[in-house]
Amino acid sequence: MATLRGISQMSIEVRHITKTFGAFAALTDVSLVVPDGELVALLGPSGSGKTTLLRIIAGLEEPDASEDGGILFNGENVARRGVGQRQVGFVFQHYALFRHMSVFENIAFGLRVRPRSTRPSKEAIRAKVHELLRLIQLDNVGNRFPSQLSGGQRQRVALARALAIEPRVLLLDEPFGALDARVRQDLRQWLRKLHDEIHVTSVFVTHDQEEALEVADRVVVMNEGRIEQNGTPEEVFHHPTTEFVMQFLGHVNLFRGRIESDHAVFGPWALQNAGDAKDGQEARMFVRPYDLDIHTADDGRPAMKATVTRIQAAGPTARFELLDENSQPIRVEMPHDRFRAMNIAKGDQVFVSLKDSRVYVEDYVI
Repeated sequence: MATLRGISQMSIEVRHITKTFGAFAALTDVSLVVPDGELVALLGPSGSGKTTLLRIIAGLEEPDASEDGGILFNGENVARRGVGQRQVGFVFQHYALFRHMSVFENIAFGLRVRPRSTRPSKEAIRAKVHELLRLIQLDNVGNRFPSQLSGGQRQRVALARALAIEPRVLLLDEPFGALDARVRQDLRQWLRKLHDEIHVTSVFVTHDQEEALEVADRVVVMNEGRIEQNGTPEEVFHHPTTEFVMQFLGHVNLFRGRIESDHAVFGPWALQNAGDAKDGQEARMFVRPYDLDIHTADDGRPAMKATVTRIQAAGPTARFELLDENSQPIRVEMPHDRFRAMNIAKGDQVFVSLKDSRVYVEDYVI
């Protein structure tokens, strides 16, 4: 992969940003730091504020007035600067390529429209565009038009156009949202490799949990205009600090119980209360499907009786849908070799035991 010259690293800091649209609060006192050279994902459902935050960083939206609010690039407040002055590369979901221009001219556009005093020479522009075409692995399509490219190729061209201006930061709004699943998977692997090559500080918006966890250095989970958790993919997935993060990142089973004699009790399972919860308080236990185990006979472990209602064996794991004795659904996953050895069928009565869990009482983890 070619090496792109001229892009310097840049930190981003968001300080106490609030944004309202009429009575709707899109962002409420949001603060965030993106260190030099990191690739950070803003992850959340529709309406969580992630795109609004990205547009405010870019200068496409203005935050509400605030004495302590600001957008800082390398410690310099750029909140009062327009889009052109921030030197931001922005990649949209739907490419936004100029249909009447060739791929070469699309990539060169940001360089050609610079003021004459800062505009590179024709030779320098040509060299930069060819360098970018090599970087995005599309050396031979410079003379084609966007309509002659696949969706994945068009998105790579859009990214090259954003990089052509040597941006201080790169911002991507659902960059792969318009593509089919296979192309998305290929492109996000390509984006990760590209970032490892050029190291431009980047922020991308997505609602796809798998995409964020696979591509990003850090994941910022957003909900209702606030940051729920900010951490590495491993931290937010395996150590969620809120119930929302636990439920949003992948499938979970929810069991309801209460605190009894310093234990959180959920049917057959009694877990030590490591917090300050009081007897009688309601507790909620969240369990990933792979953190439950199925066995066909009572082996002495605390277990919940259940009936197998469906088995899905296609995919990387075998997935089970069960109903407990109160007709509450349970989802379990296990490796295929174990599934084949157990010989479980739909309608079988089984025992479900617990391997790991996350317990919440009110708003805190115990």
